[in-house]
Amino acid sequence: MSYGKMKEFIDIVKPIKVRDKAGFLGESIEVVVSVRAYKEGRHASEKWANRATFSEATDLFRFRSIPNVTITNEMSIICNGSNYEITSIEDVKGRGMYIEVLAKKVEAVNG
Repeated sequence: MSYGKMKEFIDIVKPIKVRDKAGFLGESIEVVVSVRAYKEGRHASEKWANRATFSEATDLFRFRSIPNVTITNEMSIICNGSNYEITSIEDVKGRGMYIEVLAKKVEAVNG
């Protein structure tokens, strides 16, 4: 994966609990890291057909490993103003150089 293909800027965020002035617990987000990433949308290629077990994933993100940062399923990705819920995390070829994340785009529901 060349650096030139990593054109998207993403924020990997995690929810944190915060206490307001009145003492009530609320939830906020904390940016864990901001990185450049390669983003691929779901389409009818052979790769995506082989990922049938992750049918809920809508996008793939690939980025360089970040020292001392562990990506977990509790985190989410913000890219171009859209929020993506992480469904799968994989170390590409087990070399510790790149992380591949399958994510599902979260759509807001007006109710």
